[in-house]
Amino acid sequence: MDEDRTGQDSRPPRKQKRPRKVSPRYLENAALHYLKRYASTVSQLRRVLVRRVDRSVKEHGGDRAEALGWIDVLVQKLMRNGLINDDAYAGMKAQSLRASGRSSRVIAQKLRLKGVDVDLVQRKLALATAEVSDEAAARIWARKKRLGPFRRDPATRVENRQRDLAALARAGFPFGVAKKVIDGALD
Repeated sequence: MDEDRTGQDSRPPRKQKRPRKVSPRYLENAALHYLKRYASTVSQLRRVLVRRVDRSVKEHGGDRAEALGWIDVLVQKLMRNGLINDDAYAGMKAQSLRASGRSSRVIAQKLRLKGVDVDLVQRKLALATAEVSDEAAARIWARKKRLGPFRRDPATRVENRQRDLAALARAGFPFGVAKKVIDGALD
């Protein structure tokens, strides 16, 4: 990094890139590029495209309502072609989060924040919970965070019991499950 003796960056500040003027073609290219990089829900993709439209309208002017209409048409096309599918996204995300030790509450919250329908969240959560129970997920989380029986120094386990229970509670696990995992033995 170019820094002078005062610790200041000597390069001139980078200019903010001007947003492009939106068109149906531009929005489609932006959506495809986004979907190549990230798994997404309909709601999340719509938010990304609306942000682009808003920046463009602010910079270049234009009809925001017309651009939002283009987004609706584009989203329908992408759904018909199977490029965005909330059902598949919710299933993949719920399985992934559960396998990494996340609680049902956390999974439901993350999916709802991404704009997944509440009924779909409940169905996918039930499937993920059938594969990995709440207790198994709590054990995975405790192992990752070195809580309870997974502490490096077993001698500190008793004095840190309350802290470990609180950590599992913050991770969204019910008290009974947290108590069972923290007071349990290594498998």
